[in-house]
Amino acid sequence: MRADLPAFTQIETARLRVRRFAEADLPAFLAYRNDPEVARFQSWDSTSEEQAHDFLSTMYDEEPGRPGGGFQFAVALREGDALIGDVYMRLLDYDDRQGELGYTLARPWHGRGYAAEAVGAVIGYAFATLGMHRMTAIVDQENAPSIRLLERLGMRREGASIQSFFNKGTYRDELQYAILSSEWANRR
Repeated sequence: MRADLPAFTQIETARLRVRRFAEADLPAFLAYRNDPEVARFQSWDSTSEEQAHDFLSTMYDEEPGRPGGGFQFAVALREGDALIGDVYMRLLDYDDRQGELGYTLARPWHGRGYAAEAVGAVIGYAFATLGMHRMTAIVDQENAPSIRLLERLGMRREGASIQSFFNKGTYRDELQYAILSSEWANRR
């Protein structure tokens, strides 16, 4: 976004540290990226060690808020700094004050509120620090836990796209959720 933004370091929440990826994250990253249950609603099935290493290397020099760019935030436990997942934020090419979110958490951390805490931290950062206007998320219609997470964060369902995404051999239905900066501020 703006050239005057400070370089991203980290966001701390009650239980998490949302930070940049580190080389030491590679084993944990590979573990959850190669878990079929974690990948069920994702566009990928698995990640090789080479792919993971290349991905982590590209993230070292990236900054969130770069127009047309995406940034993957590492999500780690605040105590011990163990990687448990990631949150992706991409700014739209045609409007750098709008972005899209995605997220992945290792299976042992599902259902414990960590994803909502991490995604909420990134949304708050996007609005407060980057000056974003609107954040969206696309979710598979069958991914009930993710739908609940987005709604718990105050995102509203804006629409459905029928058979809009070819994934794992079939066309999938997707739902779009969004929240405006003003809505985020009002819910706090």
